[in-house]
Amino acid sequence: MSSTGIWIIMIVVMVLSLIIQNRLSSRFEKYSQVPLGLTGAEVASRMLQAHGIRDVKIVSIAGKLTDHYDPTTKTVNLSENVYYGKSVAAAAVAAHECGHVVQHATGYAWLRMRSALVPVVSFSSNIVSWVLLAGVIFINTFPSLLWIGIALFALTTLFSFITLPVEINASARAVSWLESAGIVGYETKPMAVDALKWAAYTYVIAALGSLATLLYYISIGNSRRS
Repeated sequence: MSSTGIWIIMIVVMVLSLIIQNRLSSRFEKYSQVPLGLTGAEVASRMLQAHGIRDVKIVSIAGKLTDHYDPTTKTVNLSENVYYGKSVAAAAVAAHECGHVVQHATGYAWLRMRSALVPVVSFSSNIVSWVLLAGVIFINTFPSLLWIGIALFALTTLFSFITLPVEINASARAVSWLESAGIVGYETKPMAVDALKWAAYTYVIAALGSLATLLYYISIGNSRRS
C-alpha cells in the first residue's frame, strides 16, 4: 500500500475516532438518565459476590469514563458518576469492569496474554517515539534503527488487538450477569448492550489507528530499500 493510501486511512480513522468518542459520551449521558434501583458500586459488589470474589475492593475515582480494574492493587476503580449513579449506564460500566475481575479470577487466556505483554509494551511505549524519530532522521546512515522502532511499535499494535477480545468478553460477561441477576430486563438490556458496544468501538478504532501508523512506518522503511 502506498504512503498516500495509508495517510487517507489514518485520516479516516481519526475522524471515526472523534465520531465514536462523541457517540459514546452521548450514549452514556442518555442511559445515565434511565434509572435503576442500585448504584454502580452496589452492582459491582453484587457481581463480585455472585462469582465468589471477596478480595477485590471497589473504590470511587475522579474523572469521567475513567473506570478500570487494576489487578496489581485488586481494585475496581469507578468514576463518581458510575460509583454513585443509579442508572443503566452506571450498572453497565460497573459490571463491565467486574467482568475483567472475573476474567482475572478464572485465568481468561486473552487476558493472560495481554498481561504478559504489559511490561514489554510499557517499556517500548516509553522509547518508541524517539526511536522512530531517530530512525526517520538517520534513515540513510543507520536504516536498521527505523526497523528497530517499527518492531517496538508492532508490539503496541499487537497489544491493541489482543485488548479487543478482552474488552468484548468483559462486556458479554457483564450483560449476561446483569440479565441473570434481574438488574436489567426486556427494556433496559438493549440499553446496556448499546452503551458497552460504543465503548468497545473505541478499542477497535484505536487498534486500527495503531495498525495504520505501523503500516506507514513500514512503507517508509520499504521506500528506503527500493
